[in-house]
Amino acid sequence: MSNMTSAPRRRSLRGLLFMPVLVLVAAVAWSGFWFYAASQVGVQADAWRAQEAKAGRVYDCGKRSVAGYPFRLEIRCADPSVMLVSQTAAPQTSFTARLAEILVVAQIYDPKLVIAEFKGPATLAEYGAQPSLSINWSKGRSSVVGLPAVPQRASLVFDDLAIDRTGGAVAAPLARAGHVELHGRQIDGPTPGLPVIETVLQIARGSLQDVHPLLAQPFNADIRTRLSGLKDLTPKPWPERFRELQAAGGSVEIVQSRIEQGDLVSVAAGTLRLNAQGRIEGELQMTVAGIERVIPALGIDKLLEEGVPQATLDRVAPGVKSQDLNNLFGALDKAIPGLGKVIKQNANAGVAAGVNSLGSEAVLEGKKARAFPLRFVDGGVFLGPLKVGQIPPLF
Repeated sequence: MSNMTSAPRRRSLRGLLFMPVLVLVAAVAWSGFWFYAASQVGVQADAWRAQEAKAGRVYDCGKRSVAGYPFRLEIRCADPSVMLVSQTAAPQTSFTARLAEILVVAQIYDPKLVIAEFKGPATLAEYGAQPSLSINWSKGRSSVVGLPAVPQRASLVFDDLAIDRTGGAVAAPLARAGHVELHGRQIDGPTPGLPVIETVLQIARGSLQDVHPLLAQPFNADIRTRLSGLKDLTPKPWPERFRELQAAGGSVEIVQSRIEQGDLVSVAAGTLRLNAQGRIEGELQMTVAGIERVIPALGIDKLLEEGVPQATLDRVAPGVKSQDLNNLFGALDKAIPGLGKVIKQNANAGVAAGVNSLGSEAVLEGKKARAFPLRFVDGGVFLGPLKVGQIPPLF
């Protein structure tokens, strides 16, 4: 009888011991897997850095550490920097960007999803010179899906973004934004094997100084685009990428663009391309409510009010000579004193009416609006016959 009762006890003891041993073996195996994955971080990072260096983007990390055991990998890089070589139309120019810290997080069971957090401030300087830009934010983060192969989706988000010029004795504001989001993904294009990139840029309470008067006041923007003509997504210098796009007949389709600034609301859609000189060509069909605000911002109403600087005329009416206008108004004043001044003052209303008569009447979000084309010709930006800006070549 005693033998019959002792056998089940031995089996139950073995069962009780089996589960802890199994858990211990699993823990050891998982730990080995985690530490092996952690050891590969440096190998993968060095391979990625070598690939990016061929494209003119040289990354460095002052101090790198790996943590996150047992279920994720946390790679922390203190004092990271990137030197950008041959990334602009002037190949001899190079820049160095630095920021305080980057924290990259990946779940051990889903390594294709990588989330990063950025700690500011960041600086940008020409190689060998003092920083010319300072960039700061309250929160900066990104996510990428598809690594280590070609990413399928990526997002970049900043809160309370501030960009300042630091070249002078006192930092000068250049750009501000309460919130910025940039999302990109690959989608199926008309040609199999050629990627098409769809992007969404959203800016809340943004402003730009010393770029254009229209952009100095806070605005909200929502811009959706599709980029086609890419041969591949391997890392390359941007000028080389732009040349490939131009040679392949690539384009940027502005699927939807909405910009709101107070009472001014503008929507646009169209297609832009690069010509052989690397300058933007194309046309956007725009509808604008509150276009009367654009006239003083462009400086058109000042052309005839004072002695007209030639630089101003070249910007808004290429080919018209300042001296011709000034001579005309001077002759009128000699013939009938004060006539030239009266014509100048009344001409402002004529210029405003002329710009307001561009295109056709429309309604935008319940408001009276004008619909007209915004043309890009060899990098020049034309509102009707008036040149309102010039974009430098991209290669």
